[in-house]
Amino acid sequence: MLSKSSIKDLSSILTSKNILISKEECYCYAQDSTNTRKPTKIPNAVVFVESIKDIQNVLKYANSNHISIVSRGAGTNMVGACTCQENSIVMNFSKMNKILEFDPINMSMKVQPGVVVDDIKKIAESKGLYFPPDPSNFKVSTIGGGIAQASGGAKSFKYGTIKDYILSLTLVLADGTIMKTGAGTVKDAVGYHLSQLMVGSEGTLAVIAEAELKLIPKPEANALITAYFDSMSDAVKGVNSIIESRVFPSTIDFMDKNAINTVENFCPSGLIREKDCMLLIEIEDFAYGLENQAIKIKNALKGSSASNVNIVFDNEQKERIWIARRASYAAVTQLAPDVVTDDIIVPRSSLADMVDACRIICEKYKLKTCFVGHVGDGNIHPQIALNLDDEKEFRNYMDAKAEIYDMVTNLGGTISAEHGIGIEKIDYIKDTLDDVAIEYMKRIKKTFDPNNILNPGKIFRI
Repeated sequence: MLSKSSIKDLSSILTSKNILISKEECYCYAQDSTNTRKPTKIPNAVVFVESIKDIQNVLKYANSNHISIVSRGAGTNMVGACTCQENSIVMNFSKMNKILEFDPINMSMKVQPGVVVDDIKKIAESKGLYFPPDPSNFKVSTIGGGIAQASGGAKSFKYGTIKDYILSLTLVLADGTIMKTGAGTVKDAVGYHLSQLMVGSEGTLAVIAEAELKLIPKPEANALITAYFDSMSDAVKGVNSIIESRVFPSTIDFMDKNAINTVENFCPSGLIREKDCMLLIEIEDFAYGLENQAIKIKNALKGSSASNVNIVFDNEQKERIWIARRASYAAVTQLAPDVVTDDIIVPRSSLADMVDACRIICEKYKLKTCFVGHVGDGNIHPQIALNLDDEKEFRNYMDAKAEIYDMVTNLGGTISAEHGIGIEKIDYIKDTLDDVAIEYMKRIKKTFDPNNILNPGKIFRI
């Protein structure tokens, strides 16, 4: 734990209500949403910052005393990005949760890092605007964490990921220096794009203090099409047929048979259990053109061996189907004491091969697995139910994970689409990225954070 003098130093920086130092209080911040067997350290202290000045003061203190800083929003990431090393302070942003500026004319919004993504969406939509990034936990996850982990979501196929909506960032560097990146304009061709460097950096380069976000006009209406297939290969062919028909859905998600049945057992939603997989296809446009697009998609799917193709316009019914899709992770928790999930991605043309390979690997190691994901992106989320305390099951999982990652790289993909690396994938990054690229990433890290105090031990080892 921190020494009495260190606690006194912190108390001179922040008010006592914003400092937690007891073991019991700090224990709550030792873990994030990651299911893991890796031991996590209890932070020496948890501090709640309320301003940029607070961030500066904490970082100056930590940098001078070589104390690690772990930035934390809602802690919903699944790769151990918010877990602590030795001698750490968790910097919590739950009190920096204000929307600072909302400019409907210029279609932008400036926010603090602790603002919940769902709140950004709702406020934008109140003025007919749209913030498309929608990680599955968007109702609780924060924008700072989303930027740090390069989050995506179901709508990435049409709208891109969170990196495509960053106009500028206000950062606090490891020594307390403030840096502004980006001009806040939609176009910016001046110098290096440092804002993009921060996206996915997992709090290892700087602390995000403010973010200026791009918004777009909100589509007037949407519809959801569901369809079922006898194989993942047929489903991918259906998606290709949709694209060939020149319709651009916002979302093309899938659930495999195991996921469908697990969800139906958990919260019955009327999904068809017998087929190998289903597609959930969402389209967004002007109301007058929506039905025509939906019919085009329906015809494309019927020509690709789809069955039970259904177009849904009713909002309540659409929400019920999306709740079923988003409930898949919770449903899998009913199968075993623990669930681990991944976010591998391959080119869409290889998605069916990747799903088939994952199934074979998981069956080989006797792992109960449900598959969901984003077909449009080629992004697959295997959800594996197991008992992490069972040594054999854990070893089987680790062996399966290594084989899955090998197959991903063989098929031209990568090991993380939207979750990040954290500590859970740190041992596999060397097989995924070019050696020279990793070396330059490490040089960048040392330039921004020479004392290695910002979330050390994440992404790669220094």
